[in-house]
Amino acid sequence: MANAGGWNGSELDGRGLGGLFPDKLMLADCRPEVSAYYFKEWNGFDMALHTHESSEIMYVMDGNCSVGVKPSDENEAVVHLTKGGFILLDGTVPHRLLVTGRCRMLNIEFRFVERDGVLPSTKQLAEGEEALAALFRNPAPYVVLREFHDVHQLLKNLVLELDAAESGQELMPQLMLAELLIRIARLHQEFVEAGPDTQSMYVRQCIEYLYQNYDRSIQVKDAAEHVRLHPGYLQRVFKQKTGMSIMEYLNAYRMDKTAMLLRQTEIPVADIADYVGIGSRQYLHLMFKKHTGQTPVEYRKASRIAGYVDSRDVN
Repeated sequence: MANAGGWNGSELDGRGLGGLFPDKLMLADCRPEVSAYYFKEWNGFDMALHTHESSEIMYVMDGNCSVGVKPSDENEAVVHLTKGGFILLDGTVPHRLLVTGRCRMLNIEFRFVERDGVLPSTKQLAEGEEALAALFRNPAPYVVLREFHDVHQLLKNLVLELDAAESGQELMPQLMLAELLIRIARLHQEFVEAGPDTQSMYVRQCIEYLYQNYDRSIQVKDAAEHVRLHPGYLQRVFKQKTGMSIMEYLNAYRMDKTAMLLRQTEIPVADIADYVGIGSRQYLHLMFKKHTGQTPVEYRKASRIAGYVDSRDVN
């Protein structure tokens, strides 16, 4: 079992390399490494201000809490977190956890160490991922985000891999930590770009959920739960931004996927309904004809004739 207190590593020197936004991170040949990780359920806890030489991710799995952060010569800033929210902070800046009720959390601390092995350096990763480079350039001592992607799952998978990893088997945890940082960086970029227009961000996240789950029997309440909004409110903002209801948008996407499967595969028409989350062949037939003006069989036949004619023209 991996050491919950962290692995041994050659930690890079310098005040900047101990925190979240290292001063020399884009110049040094380094990589991130987990130094501590744990699940913890807190009940009525008031932590004293403290520091440590690692960056820290504090993710709220259930309940709510507050995190106080006190940069030098500044008043303490208090950030409130609820389920699905998390803070990524520079551990060298004084901070503390405040819990008035109950809060279950997953914490991961990481530092930057000299790179070894075959994986890209942090500099190389940032050069290939602008969102990550932007996060590293951010001068703030912390960022606060709400999860709309799979950050929670990535965190849990990383912890499971760390628990299972034997001494010397560090490749997979290193890969997973790099992926986690890139996902967080992209999420941060979305929040920055959205600015005060959070409604557009919610709509984008809802559309992403539809794209990833169109093959399942999903409802508006499922999408609302994913973006953590009331179903009625999500419906309203979605219609305002797209001109369509959520289910209209989903069904139009399903019909586009149906057309692609008819053109490019040999999947029987009777089976395609299951591939696109439609309950029956008869219902798919009605929806597709309304969407394209042709039945699925007519569409497939016409697309094959068109493809045959195009191939003759090329020859």
